Amino acid sequence: MCGIAGVLDLAGRRPVPQEIIQNMARALVHRGPDEEGFLQRPGVALASRRLSIVGLADGQQPVTNEDQSAYVVFNGELFDYVEQRAALQARGHRLVSHCDTEIIPHLWEESREGMFGRLRGQFAIALWDVTRRQLTLGRDRFGIAPLYWTRQGDWLLFASEIKGLLASGMVPAKPDLRGIDHIFTFAAMPGPVTCFEGVQLLSPGHYLQITPGNEAGAAPVIEERVYWEMDFPDAGQEDPGADPRKLVDDFEAVLLKAVEKRLRADVPVGAYLSGGLDSSMIVAMACRLKGPAINTYTVRVDDPGLDELSAANLSARHIGTKPPIVQDFRASDALAMYPQLIHAAEAPVIDTSCAALLMLARRVHECGQKVVLTGEGADEWLAGYPWYKVAKVLDLLDCIPGLKLSETARRAYLKLNHVPLYPPEMRPALEESIGGPNAWIDSYGVLALSKLRFYAAPMREVLANTRPWRGLGLNLERARRWHPLNRGLWIGARVTLAGHLLQAKGDRVAMHSSVEVRYPFLDEDVFDFTAKLSPRWKLRGFRDKHLLRLVAERWLPPEIARRHKVIFRAPLDSFHIDPEPPFVAELLSEESLRRTGYFDVAQVRHWRTAFRKMRPGAPPRLSVEMGLAAVVATQLWHHTFIDGSLADLPTWSAPACTASLTR
Repeated sequence: MCGIAGVLDLAGRRPVPQEIIQNMARALVHRGPDEEGFLQRPGVALASRRLSIVGLADGQQPVTNEDQSAYVVFNGELFDYVEQRAALQARGHRLVSHCDTEIIPHLWEESREGMFGRLRGQFAIALWDVTRRQLTLGRDRFGIAPLYWTRQGDWLLFASEIKGLLASGMVPAKPDLRGIDHIFTFAAMPGPVTCFEGVQLLSPGHYLQITPGNEAGAAPVIEERVYWEMDFPDAGQEDPGADPRKLVDDFEAVLLKAVEKRLRADVPVGAYLSGGLDSSMIVAMACRLKGPAINTYTVRVDDPGLDELSAANLSARHIGTKPPIVQDFRASDALAMYPQLIHAAEAPVIDTSCAALLMLARRVHECGQKVVLTGEGADEWLAGYPWYKVAKVLDLLDCIPGLKLSETARRAYLKLNHVPLYPPEMRPALEESIGGPNAWIDSYGVLALSKLRFYAAPMREVLANTRPWRGLGLNLERARRWHPLNRGLWIGARVTLAGHLLQAKGDRVAMHSSVEVRYPFLDEDVFDFTAKLSPRWKLRGFRDKHLLRLVAERWLPPEIARRHKVIFRAPLDSFHIDPEPPFVAELLSEESLRRTGYFDVAQVRHWRTAFRKMRPGAPPRLSVEMGLAAVVATQLWHHTFIDGSLADLPTWSAPACTASLTR
């Protein structure tokens, strides 16, 4: 992966000062420490910071084609570039490098916007079409590679991270309350809204085309289009998998091919190994393909209930690879790393385990590696999360005609959590806004209760006047036709996968240390294979990831193949241990809370004391802990990027900008 940035004059051909595009690139050095490259033409400037993984000697960007009619800066990897390159050459194209980026301008020659449907991999692309004088920005299907953009007057700017936009000197750092509300709704930032006013995250499977205006008076045109959407068969039309052995054989072959493609690199490839089913399966296949010398990495959490090192060692012994390299992680580490985590993520982060992965990526970098494989995606495609089972139980409660026992159970949970009850009509309205009943609603609700606990008046107005789900741009017409389980997989992929696992727990924490993460389960063919299957191959009774477990029985010890889902997490109450860290008290002081205006001072004060009296592990305490962690993280984000006066902590500052753009 790399870092890309650019500026486009929407009004014509005004020059972009070199200092501005250089400052944007300088803010992304951690994404690409190996090389930089720039394109400057009248009215447009592109920048690249490269992490060289493929075509080490001749892959400098921007990359162009034979007649220099298209220039590309690119972040990511195209895993079928070997085959694509050979096919292009067979059709008469002349390629001069060994880098995957070079196939992009040639595919653009052939297909223009249809190019995106032909790309396979993880990517964010910016392409300047010289002939059309048109900029095209595009992002991969699942949202692995980030790409942000903003319009500031007659200028459009884009970058792999928001820090790149802020470094231009053209983008003011102002909070967007809708983005903060998304954090308290989803515990994620799925986009397109962000926590920064005026800054948008390009959605997965989308591309943006920008045509500048001209001296003749033509207005600029900015169009966002969809080139790919997740899809499932209509309910009842799924593949039943009549031949189980063939189904297991076929899935094994598809997954093995996905791993093989992601081992393509001109540098060594390592892997994360948690000891869970998903990462163990990836490591087993990688070692079969490349040999047992692959470096693996794991986190040892200083809590017997959360530590997975013994399972990771068991997997490594069975696979025959060397023991994983261990990164220790304690509650004190979460506190020490959190300011750096927020700096990397550019948004409030509630999941404390992201700090552990920030440290793990740093360890990978210290070991001299640039690329690791990991197991995200299996839970998304094969119903690996416990709330799918909870939803199944709640559905069973409604089998008695005339009784809505599931709703009675939910309202009892709300009462147990000591919060005001939502209006009875709210859940049906929410289900309607996302295409029907969905397993994720109750999961997200554990945190969303904190809106009622902690929001101050301005945030309550946001809650009253906005609908976060509607802002996701969901295709409800399709979703209403799917089996409810597939609808849940869709929401989980669009929200938690794209907005958290691939961002705060993936790209941001890894690229902060110049490490690229690759995801075999997010291979296009793996998704297509699992999407068509009957839900019973995903959740068989209460056995999650049923098909993957059948494959794993051929590769892994029974203890791992049959192991129940363990969500990697770290102690959530790290912020509230005794003695309390000074920066937490500073961020949650009455003065700091009033300065940001997001949260009710009295309620924060009350729950900081009250939650300590709750039984550890009990549902009410979990909900309050999540809410307080979200409050701290939001205050810390505000301090880092908006107003550095809330605590005695570092803040982010842009490189000194010595030039300005004419508005």
